[in-house]
Amino acid sequence: MELCRFMQPIRTFNVSPSLPKPLEPLRKLAYNLHWDWNVETKDLFRRLDRDLWESSRHNPVLMLGTISQARLQEVAEDEGFLAQMERASRQLDDYLKERTWYRKHRDKGEKTECYAYFCAEYGLTDCLPIYSGGLGVLAGDHLKSASDLGLPLVAVGLLYQEGYFAQYLNADGWQQERYPINDFYNMPLHLERKADGSELRIEVDYPGRTVYARVWRVQVGTVPLYLLDTNIEPNNPYDHDITDELYGGDLDMRIHQEMMLGIGGMRALQALGYKPTVYHLNEGHSAFLILERIRKLMQEEGLSFHEAKQVAQSTQIFTTHTPVSAGFDLFPPDKAMYYVGHYANIFGLSREEFLGLGRENPADLASPFSMAALALKTASYTNGVSALHGEVSRVMFQGLWPNLPLPEVPITSITNGVHARSVVAKPTQELYDRYLGPSWSDKGADDPLWERVNSIPDEELWRNHERQRSELVVYVRERMLKHLRDRGAPPTELAQVHEVLDPSVLTIGFARRFATYKRANLFMRDMERIKKIMRANKDRQVQFVIAGKAHPKDMPGKELIRQIIRQVREAGIGDHVVFVPDYDIYLARMMVAGCDVWLNTPRRPREASGTSGMKGAMNGLPNLSILDGWWDEADYVRTGWPIGHGETYDDPEYEDQIEANALYELFEEEVVPLFYNRDSEGIPRGWVAKMKDAIRFNTPVFNTARMLRDYAINGYFPASNRHFAMTSDTYKPAKELASWKRQLFERWYDIKIEDVDIAAPADLMVNQSVAVKTRINLAGLSADDVQVELYQGAINTDGQIMNGLPVVMEYQGTDESHRSIYTGDVVYGASGLQGLSLRVLPKHDYLSSPYELGLVLWA
Repeated sequence: MELCRFMQPIRTFNVSPSLPKPLEPLRKLAYNLHWDWNVETKDLFRRLDRDLWESSRHNPVLMLGTISQARLQEVAEDEGFLAQMERASRQLDDYLKERTWYRKHRDKGEKTECYAYFCAEYGLTDCLPIYSGGLGVLAGDHLKSASDLGLPLVAVGLLYQEGYFAQYLNADGWQQERYPINDFYNMPLHLERKADGSELRIEVDYPGRTVYARVWRVQVGTVPLYLLDTNIEPNNPYDHDITDELYGGDLDMRIHQEMMLGIGGMRALQALGYKPTVYHLNEGHSAFLILERIRKLMQEEGLSFHEAKQVAQSTQIFTTHTPVSAGFDLFPPDKAMYYVGHYANIFGLSREEFLGLGRENPADLASPFSMAALALKTASYTNGVSALHGEVSRVMFQGLWPNLPLPEVPITSITNGVHARSVVAKPTQELYDRYLGPSWSDKGADDPLWERVNSIPDEELWRNHERQRSELVVYVRERMLKHLRDRGAPPTELAQVHEVLDPSVLTIGFARRFATYKRANLFMRDMERIKKIMRANKDRQVQFVIAGKAHPKDMPGKELIRQIIRQVREAGIGDHVVFVPDYDIYLARMMVAGCDVWLNTPRRPREASGTSGMKGAMNGLPNLSILDGWWDEADYVRTGWPIGHGETYDDPEYEDQIEANALYELFEEEVVPLFYNRDSEGIPRGWVAKMKDAIRFNTPVFNTARMLRDYAINGYFPASNRHFAMTSDTYKPAKELASWKRQLFERWYDIKIEDVDIAAPADLMVNQSVAVKTRINLAGLSADDVQVELYQGAINTDGQIMNGLPVVMEYQGTDESHRSIYTGDVVYGASGLQGLSLRVLPKHDYLSSPYELGLVLWA
């Protein structure tokens, strides 16, 4: 439908809220997302107008724009309100000044650092719906903790006009999607402008045209998050939609978005005056930034392609979140060339050389262009997001390092965490503040403060939790009523909502993305048995609160939701099992605080990390989960219950049967009895002890304060050091390293290990020293260019060395034939069949690791 053109404005105005002078601090408070994890500020906005706070989706900017002037005038004369506002304002000022961890732990001299963090989605708070799930919420928590620690981090993403979808269910239980339009002018966003007041705009070249984007800023404590928006003139309608929907559209739209994120994001940082020393790619969506970095270094700094690539690689880190190859963005070769092939001309690469940058095996000319391969091949530090996911990633990407033993594939892990002050319920935070002190939210696991968890009186912890459960039940009923009214449900159905859930009953929470491998319906596999568990004993009932969205194109995921709704109806257990539509950050926080147990049933090892269970644990919830992701490395005996023992199965049907049975047994024999075993005061002492263990052992470990310290120490600091090293003396070290690599490649395959002399019999004693001598023809390379190692370890049933240990050999000079002589000694500390091998690795002071080139020569 074409709108009447007379209605189009000849001019637009951005109208800001008009605040009485005494209330001016509210504007500053509303525009810094610090309010999301500061209970004082949140309380302040709730106090201003409780109904408006709820109806605005907890959006202080929208509140200030719509609240009546009469109410503002009223609070401007309310001394109690003004005193609270002053307190909140002072807390923000102190917070912005006091971020000291970074200053204490980083001596960088006079150098200025900046860590640029790129991600396709950010889940910060529910009034900024530009996230879909775990990846986004993790990225949001990353920024909050970077701010808490004072890291010099700047973040880049896209500002989606429709964000991710809002979910509702039709009468049949089938997921429907609504796409509410985000009103950027009434959100906590600043539009970035140039000195003359005009909008700051960047441009990105697409085939046959230029696309423009403006830049919005979200202030997350001390960390700025810049979001690009293409819904502006003079872009054509298709290009308006580049920043329309998160994970919407087809493959062409996906590549458009990823070019805007990576290339546009780079240009936005440049336009804003940032000079990052580290680039952190959170998942592969932003990997095109590598091409733009290399182009800039070539065209602006005069470096060759290999030199520019070396600088980029030395200063780049990559975090992968996906445990299955199907989760990575793959583009057909022709499509990749059509959209970003112009970089090949700038780099002076042939088509196949260029496509090889994004192929695991460059020789496979039919394979697609993989964003994950591009990121992996141009990063000097790569990590998975749990110890188990690190192992899975090493297996998945071993092809990039074909001659390396699996444990040495250079992909490490930093286990995810969650931001404690964002996810722990307000009364629970106040309880921890009282008994543990106000710094509990960022203290490490070895801090004696955690022993004080035992000093929290059982009664106080339990009554506090009961209050959270009651609030969850009330909230779920209100939310269900609203959704049913919106759907036009009959009065009988509306009346039933008042009966769902019981605030005194054991409540199991399950909330996550509805992908089929997460098996949301595993607990309903044997309906008769689960009904018996839920209802058999009037005094020991069990209820379930379920939430989650399926991707709009994921039909099996949608079918799973419908199946659950139907099964619940047919079994007549709608008062005990509730599916709450439109899962978002707010509902998640209510659930992790108000449920009693957090349930997770993925197929191992498909869950990279999972963070919702960590949020539950911080609120005192034991987890009941398959040993996958983070739970596999938690203390799953003291802080919850493991389902199974970490087995993997070939037959999914058999797996479901075994694990559903294990789940029912845990409910029947452990979970339900422990919860309902009360003393004379009505307190389940054994359960409260488990709650305390969940808090004490999980909060300090699975926390983004710990996670960001790990990223800083293992990732950001070394990569930033490499930046200063590589760029010093007009890039002399980078040029030297790039030149050395080319020479090494030319000669590497001519190296010959001519002989290995092992002075020992076939039978040895434990701790008996074995001397080894080798002669190597280094093919014109010097002894400084290589590291020669003995590789020792036990032999497995396949005749391979298992979990080998490298021992560096010493260079002893050359013989008369100019062969290099190396000697070394090995000792076996265990009996049994042991093996020994010998290998040569590249060595250079500027390499981030000996595995950077993927070259290994074995004897």
